[in-house]
Amino acid sequence: MASQDWIEKDFYAILGVSKDASEADIKKAYRKLARKYHPDTNQGDAAAEKKFKDISEANSVLSDKEEREQYDAIRAMGGGARFSAGGGPGGPGGQAGFEDIFSNLFGGGGGGARGRGGQPDFSDLFGGGGGFGGGFGQSAPPRKGADRTASTTISFSGSIKGTTIGLREQNGEVIDVRIPAGIKDGQSVRVRGKGQPGAAGNGDLLVKVKVSEHPFFKREENNIRIHVPVTFDEAVLGAKIHVPTLDGESVAVKVPAGSNSGRTLRLKGRGVKTSKATGDLLIVLDVAIPQNLSDAARKAVEDFAAATEGEDPRADLAAHAKL
Repeated sequence: MASQDWIEKDFYAILGVSKDASEADIKKAYRKLARKYHPDTNQGDAAAEKKFKDISEANSVLSDKEEREQYDAIRAMGGGARFSAGGGPGGPGGQAGFEDIFSNLFGGGGGGARGRGGQPDFSDLFGGGGGFGGGFGQSAPPRKGADRTASTTISFSGSIKGTTIGLREQNGEVIDVRIPAGIKDGQSVRVRGKGQPGAAGNGDLLVKVKVSEHPFFKREENNIRIHVPVTFDEAVLGAKIHVPTLDGESVAVKVPAGSNSGRTLRLKGRGVKTSKATGDLLIVLDVAIPQNLSDAARKAVEDFAAATEGEDPRADLAAHAKL
């Protein structure tokens, strides 16, 4: 509705736009000026405060289709008018129509976006996040409660196959924690909703998992390394041996002839299985030297030594050792 409090006030000039400016042009001009003259960035500056009220009032009128038509009609007839969308300087609280000003800006209606204490919410205009002083602050949204932490130790088998453990609270409640197959030592498992309470719900419980070592299987990321002894003749002549795997199955592996101690064979897909990847089984060959030889065995070794007398595995050792 029209008000005669102020006459011959040029809202187009206040916003710096032409009389045929589009809604988008008006909104853009208002945003730019509002940022420049906002009270929170010009504290104690009475001129800036007045300018902010003027541009807010201009936007209130020009961004409303019906009020803009009325305003243009009055100015076309040679009169001046001020349109107030909520009381004007003489209205409640002297807010110069802030409700409709900001409902137009943020696409709301009937009162606009409101913050703490009934004040308008400037979060969209100034980029969101954090509030302004002077009564323009945005109320913080409800937050979840804080997370809690705990730790547990599981067996190597439990880490490979997955398991479920129970953590007992001080009040006697037992929280079941599902440990997924393939979890690594030091990783954490999140239990939803078992943290501290909060206005937006409970936080989570983060359980750090320690995995006990295994005497035979050694984990390297998703690979498993094992050491398997082979006899001297198996290493020299080659052989087929059987080795244990994580799933308890024994599988046949070919030892190539002439294998040295420390040679590593790879068995694909026999390592740790997770939801994202599967590792391999790495088989390290350890040539076992017999400690007690029978007479026949000793004679056989002596014959072998005589047959290979010309071979020297250390022939190039000195050359490699030069600095």
